[in-house]
Amino acid sequence: MSQWKQVQQLDIKFLEQVDYFYDDNFPMELRQVLANWIESQDWETASNHESMATVLFNNFLIQLERQCSQEQNFLHRHNLKRIFHQIQVKYKANPLQMAAVICNCLREERRILSTASMQEQGPLEKSMQNSAALEKQKVLDNKVAVIRSSVQMLDQAVKYLEDMQDDFDFRYKTLQLRDPLERNSSSMKQEVTTLQEILNRLDFKRKEFLSKTADVIKEIDALISSQLNPELKEWKRRQQIACIGGPVLIGLDQLQNWFTLTAQSLFQIKRQLDKLGELILKVTYESDPIPLQRPQMEEQVKYLIYHLIKSSFVVEKQPCMPTHLQKPLIIKTQVQFTTKVRLLVKLPEVDYQLKVKTTFDKDLPPGKVNRQFFILTNNTKVMDVEESTGCLSVEFRHLQLKERKCPTGGKGNEGPLSVTEELHSLNFEAMLMLQGLDIDLETCSLPLVVISNVSQLPGGWASVMWYNLLTDDPKNLAFFSNPLRASWSQLSEVLSWQFSSFAGRGLNKEQLNMLGDKLLGQHGSYNDCQVSWSKFCKEVIPGKSFSFWMWLDSILDLIKKHLLPVWIDGCIMGFVSKEMERALLKEKEPGTFLLRFSESHLGGITFTWVEQDENGDPKFISVEPYTKNRLNALPIADIIRDYKVIADGVVPENPLNFLYPDIPKDEAFGKHYNSQQNKVCPYIPTHLVPISHRVPAQHSCSSPEPPMSPGMYEIITQHLSPFEFESAMSSP
Repeated sequence: MSQWKQVQQLDIKFLEQVDYFYDDNFPMELRQVLANWIESQDWETASNHESMATVLFNNFLIQLERQCSQEQNFLHRHNLKRIFHQIQVKYKANPLQMAAVICNCLREERRILSTASMQEQGPLEKSMQNSAALEKQKVLDNKVAVIRSSVQMLDQAVKYLEDMQDDFDFRYKTLQLRDPLERNSSSMKQEVTTLQEILNRLDFKRKEFLSKTADVIKEIDALISSQLNPELKEWKRRQQIACIGGPVLIGLDQLQNWFTLTAQSLFQIKRQLDKLGELILKVTYESDPIPLQRPQMEEQVKYLIYHLIKSSFVVEKQPCMPTHLQKPLIIKTQVQFTTKVRLLVKLPEVDYQLKVKTTFDKDLPPGKVNRQFFILTNNTKVMDVEESTGCLSVEFRHLQLKERKCPTGGKGNEGPLSVTEELHSLNFEAMLMLQGLDIDLETCSLPLVVISNVSQLPGGWASVMWYNLLTDDPKNLAFFSNPLRASWSQLSEVLSWQFSSFAGRGLNKEQLNMLGDKLLGQHGSYNDCQVSWSKFCKEVIPGKSFSFWMWLDSILDLIKKHLLPVWIDGCIMGFVSKEMERALLKEKEPGTFLLRFSESHLGGITFTWVEQDENGDPKFISVEPYTKNRLNALPIADIIRDYKVIADGVVPENPLNFLYPDIPKDEAFGKHYNSQQNKVCPYIPTHLVPISHRVPAQHSCSSPEPPMSPGMYEIITQHLSPFEFESAMSSP
């Protein structure tokens, strides 16, 4: 079943997540009509190679144009043509961006499918998607609607006040024009009495209106402080979790709706209070409540408008390099990165350009970081109204950082923290002038890690994960001076997210238990165990030359580049100790095998199969791990299919028959084989075959040779001793 068909069968809560990341950058209609073609292309590679991205972009347009011509429904054809032109204009100058966008969409789909297939959600994910949160949102929807209704009723009350005052004003002026000789007449006295009654009612209605207005202002104040601001804070926390591979971030449009409706209510009240100011210029009297109460209310409303709009200035997309969309908040010097800010309140028309300026490490005290940077490119842009949301936003697409030379001539990174533990910040500022208010807008990104070499990327990503897992204070740039510990229940969930996000399939309980053993030693229960930052990322594993995170990150890289299809299909058990491996295979049919990641090599995968010795006892044989260099020559599925063991005087055989527990090899891996049988070629095709040489029985396991043809293996072994052969094959 295609990935898109699997997505369409998801529950509604997962479909809402899918809906979020299909937007104007890549409409869902395109995903639907070109589903099979899109899934058959290598967007991951294209997102990093401009020539390949250009070819795919042109092929994409050809496929879409063909689909337009075949579409029978007039409306659908019209929409596809419109989208065709939008995509053509948007990505013609930058096909790399389109490849990156599509790659990210496919990856997010896989992550959501993986999450949906997992039996249990972790505590962090549950907290992001619990029913209580949904109930709070319904309550907030209702509260905002009630306030809007109350403000509309106040509008009617102001209109009633104005009509009553006009009536009083007309009667009063008419009375003044009457002959003074009639002042003692009964009709004149009656008119004066009527005027007094109208004035009494007017006074009562003014007091009533002011009282109701005060109540609505209090309700809005409470709404902002006890509901809107906490919801915004929770959204920012969800953004942190999404940055490190957690659930897809949704809810910003909903927040915008709440903020906008609340702002509209405040603007409407401000207009009502302005109207009262006009009314008292025509009619006022002793103990008139409007001059006494209106100024204070007006100040309250201005205060609420100011702080509501100020808090609605948010970083919609955290800083990210287009080449590493899944690893935001890591910036490499002199490499372009993008970020986007948004104003959640839809404003009345602003009659000037609202400019946003971005600065780097604006408020960082001197001496807090060892390295200093400045923005190399244009750091000011104008906010525009976004067509899809109607809000003001601005995207900085071409920012670059450059390191400022240290005045003393030193390297500038000699402090107690490593380069990847130094945290930095990107600030955004704008000045909004609106209805007599000067609102200084300011916000900042989540803390950034700045690297100068891609080799620092794994360490930088570890810092980003650790920080965003354990704190929600965006200004805590000294976090790694004394980093908090993480519980295993927290950390294991984030590690599973790395596999679901980067590799399309998360980790199950058994796999996480093996990682717990690796990091913490064997425990009855890991959930309450605390993990230090140093143990996770800096200390080497006992007996090895690398840390736990370096080992795990190398496996992620291996899966992403060489094992993705078979990992997604669940063919790789991956994380299983040697002891558990033997326990699982012990009772199985000879030729049953499983694949696991090497514990001794960085980024290596091996397979182990079970045989029977002369006494009928199980014997376990593992091959030397395959690393990326060897998998470049031959995909893992073809290695499994063609693997041979050569024993003295015995015809080469493939000992691999069943993928654990009992799946026939071809059934498990068949769709991943690379076949050349149907290719028309005038030459006899060559065929790489992975071979291991069966060592004498006294040795416990065999050591495989790198994939090569049988003929090449024979030639080399005839001219080199076993020691020389091994050395030759291990050299670069």
